[in-house]
Amino acid sequence: MNKIKEKINTIPDWPKKGITFCDITTLIKDPEGLKLCIDNFYERYKEMKIGAVVGIEARGFIVGSVLAYLLGVGFIPIRKKGKLPGKVIKKEYALEYGTDTIEIHEDSIKKGERVLLIDDLIATGGTMLASCELLELIKVKIVECACIIDIPDVGGSKKLKIAGYKVYSQVKF
Repeated sequence: MNKIKEKINTIPDWPKKGITFCDITTLIKDPEGLKLCIDNFYERYKEMKIGAVVGIEARGFIVGSVLAYLLGVGFIPIRKKGKLPGKVIKKEYALEYGTDTIEIHEDSIKKGERVLLIDDLIATGGTMLASCELLELIKVKIVECACIIDIPDVGGSKKLKIAGYKVYSQVKF
């Protein structure tokens, strides 16, 4: 996992002073880095009888779709409000300042399906927790919340665990 961590670029004071941004672009543009990342997820989930991989916009789409392909299952996107056509289920959640809304197609996953929820990073956990709550509305079984990077000092992974969700991250910053 140190090889994965070494390939992630950290940018101090972005998007604002005091924030260190963990950028997976340097990881996924590197063929070895991308392979290490995807292979790790595949080895972890290949025997867990995942029925679908659900990725959170936008970086969750990158690793989630490749992983779904390798697992031989479908990929379902969770998108920001207004990006999906047709009937959707919505979940509004709090941000640091204000609110945001995420959506999923109403008919995208069967009730009771075992899903893996994936994104690039867990910081405050707000988007991941809202995504879990959105999936709970569909009545699916969330096998695990997965990410490349966890920033435990911000408390998101702890918040998810307290809410009853299993969390897996490849690296911690």
